[in-house]
Amino acid sequence: MVSSRRGDKEKPENKQQLQLMEFIVAGGNFGINVAKVDEIMKYSQYPITPMPNSNPFVEGIFRPRTETMTVINLAAYMGLPPSEDEERDILIITKMNNIKTAFHVHGVMAIDNVDLSKIEKPDRTIYGEEEGMATGVAQVEERLITIIDFEKILMDINPQGAIMTRSLERFGSRPTSNKPILIVEDSPTLERLVMESLEKVGYVNLASTPNGKEAWDLLKQYKAAGGNIADHVSMVITDIEMPIMDGHRLLKLIREDDVLKDLPVVIFSTLITEDLRTIGERLKATAQVAKSDIADLVDLVDANIL
Repeated sequence: MVSSRRGDKEKPENKQQLQLMEFIVAGGNFGINVAKVDEIMKYSQYPITPMPNSNPFVEGIFRPRTETMTVINLAAYMGLPPSEDEERDILIITKMNNIKTAFHVHGVMAIDNVDLSKIEKPDRTIYGEEEGMATGVAQVEERLITIIDFEKILMDINPQGAIMTRSLERFGSRPTSNKPILIVEDSPTLERLVMESLEKVGYVNLASTPNGKEAWDLLKQYKAAGGNIADHVSMVITDIEMPIMDGHRLLKLIREDDVLKDLPVVIFSTLITEDLRTIGERLKATAQVAKSDIADLVDLVDANIL
């Protein structure tokens, strides 16, 4: 199989579809947002060097061109059987927060266009409790595809490398703020991290929803309650990629609403590419920040609330 590299893809904010790369692990069908994929290549194309004392799910490192990347064995992480034929295996090279990581999978099926409204929440009794590794389940033809939370995997394997939280120490001890903040994030792991980080620096009035649709329903409830909207919500922090309704669509609805249009909305995502940043600017996002350092988000919250 010849290595395949993607170009940046602009996702129209008014088209509620998700492009999924469908891949196989131990005979099961799984998916990843195409926007997170930098390229794919044969597993056997380059030698992988084991690293002593590394995480048990890390196979080692390899250097396909000028960059050294970590290789994660996805089957091992998921507790599934290993490959039966490594000559057919594939490395999916992801790029999130400008960091490239290689995920060892057993095959790549296709790229599927999936209607966001038809992506269902995962059943936590099957895929885990609050911090399961699935963010959604999509049906394509007769196949059920589990959409994997790759940010959670990276945080589990390297908590300090995935998202920097130690830099919060520079904020020191601060008075608490009761300004209400709504966090829209489909990854339970990242939702917990954002809420704990904001609480650590003094923001104690926090609410969260797992997708844009539930956030929009909540905002409509706040409007119906009457009074000053800032008493209900003073800022929205939203991811981009989410099932049912994504962050760009949520932002568009907010900016088109007479009551909510001036509400500060910060996009907090691993997918701040040039094209997606352009969409966020066109939709009048207050700010856009990558998930690489939570302190950058706190600075934006301070600037727009304090």
